[in-house]
Amino acid sequence: MNIYELWPELNWIEGKELREQTAKTWELALERSVLTENDLKTIPFTLLCGPDLKVTFMDHKQSVVHIAKAAAEKCNEFYHGELPINMDVLIAGAILADVGKLLEYVMDENRKAKQGNYGKYLRHPFSGVSLAEECGVPAEVCHIIATHAGEGNLVKRTTEAYLVHHADFMTFLPFKERLKI
Repeated sequence: MNIYELWPELNWIEGKELREQTAKTWELALERSVLTENDLKTIPFTLLCGPDLKVTFMDHKQSVVHIAKAAAEKCNEFYHGELPINMDVLIAGAILADVGKLLEYVMDENRKAKQGNYGKYLRHPFSGVSLAEECGVPAEVCHIIATHAGEGNLVKRTTEAYLVHHADFMTFLPFKERLKI
């Protein structure tokens, strides 16, 4: 499997070492997961909205990366350097934010994704950081993985982590909590 086919956005990371560490983390997660590359393109992006959700894991993940990058570019454009954003850190963090879900999910007898035993004890921010650290991903990117979900509400986030967190939640909460008229 070529991880760059799954994640063409890896090419947006200018730093070769960080790009390789990010790719290696996804490769390691896929090696340890029961999920396949094809599963990621077919399973719903969240288990909280039911198994019939048509937005796939990869649809959501890639949208988060694109939205976070676009938001960071606008911040860089409008804030005159007052809110500096490291684009490589932001992009790597957005790509890796949910990598731990590959260890959290299992497939049932009907090939539907569900939370496995591992995921009941360790949510994906924790397992994602563990995978990333094993691959040499720097602390500022691991911080994004660790703080992108609700667990991050207990600590101060970097600017890059805020952008990834909000890109993630703005593309999740409307599915979960929107007012239906």
